Amino acid sequence: MKHAITILFAFCLKLTGWAQVLQPVGPVPTEAQLKWQSLGMIAIVHFGLNTFTHQEWGYGDVDPNLFQPAHFDADQIVRAAKAGGIRGIILVAKHHDGFCLWPTKTTDYSVRASSWMRGQGDVVKAFAEACHREGLAFGLYCSPWDRNQAAYGTYRYVQLYRQQWEELATQYGPLFECWFDGANGGTGYYGGAREKRVIDRSHYYGWDTTWALIRRLQPRAVIFSDVGPDLRWVGNERGYAADSTWETFTPQSPDDKPPAPGQVRTEFSPYGTARGEYWMPAECDVPLRPGWFYHPEEEGKQKTPAQLWEIYVHSVGRAGVLNLGLTPTTDGVLDTQDVRILKVFGDWLKQVFDTNLIKTARIQGPAHMQQSYGNRLKQWLTDGNDTTDWIVAAAHQGNAFSRDPQTLEVWWDEPQTFRLIQLKEDIRYGQRIQQVRVEALTSKGWETLAQVSGIGANRLIDLPKSVTARALRFHILAPDGFAMGEMGVYSYRNLPAWP
Repeated sequence: MKHAITILFAFCLKLTGWAQVLQPVGPVPTEAQLKWQSLGMIAIVHFGLNTFTHQEWGYGDVDPNLFQPAHFDADQIVRAAKAGGIRGIILVAKHHDGFCLWPTKTTDYSVRASSWMRGQGDVVKAFAEACHREGLAFGLYCSPWDRNQAAYGTYRYVQLYRQQWEELATQYGPLFECWFDGANGGTGYYGGAREKRVIDRSHYYGWDTTWALIRRLQPRAVIFSDVGPDLRWVGNERGYAADSTWETFTPQSPDDKPPAPGQVRTEFSPYGTARGEYWMPAECDVPLRPGWFYHPEEEGKQKTPAQLWEIYVHSVGRAGVLNLGLTPTTDGVLDTQDVRILKVFGDWLKQVFDTNLIKTARIQGPAHMQQSYGNRLKQWLTDGNDTTDWIVAAAHQGNAFSRDPQTLEVWWDEPQTFRLIQLKEDIRYGQRIQQVRVEALTSKGWETLAQVSGIGANRLIDLPKSVTARALRFHILAPDGFAMGEMGVYSYRNLPAWP
């Protein structure tokens, strides 16, 4: 296959030993980041004293004995999440109020101080075991801000906080993600001081040391915060990434201090940074209900399956991962309406992606590609494997690369009706495609359907309405070459009804 290096473009399949000619461009993902990206949708579960006080941010002075989830069932919550298409769960082990859902040795403000289960309860353990039984990845959130701790604001608290993470990272099995919030410092109980405490967000926690602890104890976990180091916050709680989203990112501070959680210009977070310094894709968080914790007055205000789909397209479909907030009730289970919504949405996802119409089509590309690869290209692009690719590597001509868009056509024997188009890069080579223009051959001739930028791990093009066409044409602009892992065309037929 040495001749493949001398022609203008090379098309290769790694799994069968074809010559590999495409070199990575810029930052590329780690194995842990690739695994996280493949999850698509995860959930974050907020449950604690706030559930019983109907607050979002507890002050840190609530009696821990108020925590009495009489019918707590982690399996019910995990099964409902799984039915909704969720593949990983992050449990909020400690929120800003400082109440710990595991029997920590670092504070008395935990489940051990509640008469629930005679002080022997361990919510973290229950969720870890439930996730293991259902085959879901398990991760943890432990708030840096602690409004209960008298030591907050001193180095003693930083040591205590790291000890909490050491407990969490060593007692509950493998973690896929460790979550760090940007909310840091403010008013609180602080052991009875009841005052406001302001910390230096850039330096107080010694993040490099804290994250090094996570790396040592959970080397396969990704670390999330406003500034990574592995994942970035998308910058809003609507679950929306920008229309043009880059998985690379260079965090910027709002002042002359170094960027840190809670110390970053979040207006850039939905977009990422083209050719940014770090591979740091966006995690897009949004609660199923208006709040992150359960509030009875929010009954009937849950997002519908159609609204969840809209969010899915703007998060998972823009190279991110959707993190859906789930809120157990005071009984310790998900509300029955929440469970129904998740089930219908999960069925919706299965129905949409059940039939890839490209599998019944013919693919036409450049003449030399047709002669060399025939129908194998269609197999590579529709086999459900992002690492069996159509690779286009621009040939060296001195120091110049070809900058012409590459065109791929998809033809059907009979017109097909569809509304959703999916494109996936093999991001092991970096995010390389700058722009894609999609045209359709309808009864009116060739029409432009969409022009998008920022493909990355997954781009979903949700058309305004269904289109009937005999063919599609993709014009792909990637001056440094690209690796297209998957392509799909889908209809919205027979979607489950709601309510």
